[in-house]
Parts: sequence; C-alpha cells; structure tokens
Amino acid sequence: MGELQTKVILVGLGGATCSGKTTLAKHLKNILPDSVIVHQDDFAPPEELLPINNGYQDWDAPDHAIDYPRLSNFLKQVKDTGNIPVDHISHDHLNKQTDLPIELESHQRLTERFRVIQDQIKERDNINVVWGLIDGFLLYWNQEVIDQLDARFFLRVPLTTLESRRKARQVYITATQFNAEGDAWVDPPDYWEKIVLPAYLEAHRDMFEGGAVEKGKLTNKVKGLVLIEPEEEDQVMSMTDVVERCCKVLYQFVSAEGSSIRA
Repeated sequence: MGELQTKVILVGLGGATCSGKTTLAKHLKNILPDSVIVHQDDFAPPEELLPINNGYQDWDAPDHAIDYPRLSNFLKQVKDTGNIPVDHISHDHLNKQTDLPIELESHQRLTERFRVIQDQIKERDNINVVWGLIDGFLLYWNQEVIDQLDARFFLRVPLTTLESRRKARQVYITATQFNAEGDAWVDPPDYWEKIVLPAYLEAHRDMFEGGAVEKGKLTNKVKGLVLIEPEEEDQVMSMTDVVERCCKVLYQFVSAEGSSIRA
C-alpha cells in the first residue's frame, strides 16, 4: 500500500447574519472526523478601509466587507494541506456563543456513520478525508471563492427572525488581521434597517428568482446550492433538523467521492 493521501472537501455554510451558520459549523465539526472550521468574518479588511454608508461604517457591503483575495488564497492553502495555517488568527471564540444543542441520539448516530465510511475509504482507497467547513454571510458573492467550495449550503431564515436576533446581539468582536483580541463593535440603533438588511438583500438577490431573497426559488448562480429551510411556510426547523439535512447531503457526497476514487 502506498503513502496515505489527503483529500480535502470544502463545505460552504452560507446565510445571513444570525442565521445559525456558525452554530451549524460547530455541530458539523463535532460530527465529521478530521474537520476544521474557517470563519469568513476573520477575513474582514482593516476598519479604516470600510466604506461609510448612511453615516455608518459598513461592515456588510458585499464588495468591501471581506478581503476576498486573502480568503481565496487561504482556502487554497487549506485545500492543499488539509490544515489551518499556523499564523491564522480567529476571533470567533471571543464572541458570545448561542447554545443550540442537537439531540444526543442524532449526534451519536451521525458521528458513527461518518466514522465508518471514512475509515472504509481510508482502508480501501488509502485516502484520508478532511473536511473544511467555511461559514460566512457573504460566502456566495465572490465567484473565485464559490468555485473552491465542493458542497454548498444556504440557511434561509425569515427576515423578522434575523432582525430580532441581530438586535438582541449586544457586542460583536470584529476581525483584525494582526490583533488577536479583535475590536468590539456595537450596532447603532438603526444599523439593521440602514446597513445590514439592504446589504443582505443586495448580496443574495441574484441567487433567487425575481430577486425574492426571502421566498423565491433558487437560480443557477451558485451551482449545486442546497437551500436549508422548512418545507412548509408555517414549520420551524430545529438545529437537529438542520444538521440532519446537511449530513444527509454530505454523506451522499463523500460516498460518491469514494466511488470516484476507485473508478
């Protein structure tokens, strides 16, 4: 048997601010063997480079809120090595974490299921599968970033829910590339109405027919995008439901990858 090879699968977890994508990423990391998380928020440019809109610094403007070349190069490194570069500074741990547990039975069953199939691929094909979980509120704006993702999800949450969650958030630690402590940001009273909501709608309008971000069907802008939302309008998806849905798709993906390796 030859040297063990590494295959990195990059999974995009997109959605609006406060949609639950980071919580989802952390649950998936606890389920998928050999997985790492990359937070798009860590690739914000220096504060002084952000535009001023409606009198406020705009942390959400699609063209300016993320340093896309730096993110793209970072993802290439993760894809090539299967590891987070040692000099990377993340600020996610400094932010208040929402506790949204999933059912224990679900966690245990999914964890075992992925352990078994990845062990099979390793033994049979001499391939070690590594998962890169990329969460971000502007994940599907830049085509170079989109093209690097192997699997793509989008969490669509009602605007009223997003608004209430965002306004309940007291302080957010923003990324500063060379400062491990980051900078504290507090939304001004009308920041949702003047900055966050318009930017969210602008960034995702092309992903939905007629630009109907809240209720429209997907267009072909993002190939293979899986929309995560309740099947019926009056239903609510628990975090367990969200994790189960994503894991079903990812299991099918890694199973197909195993087959293509042997072909």
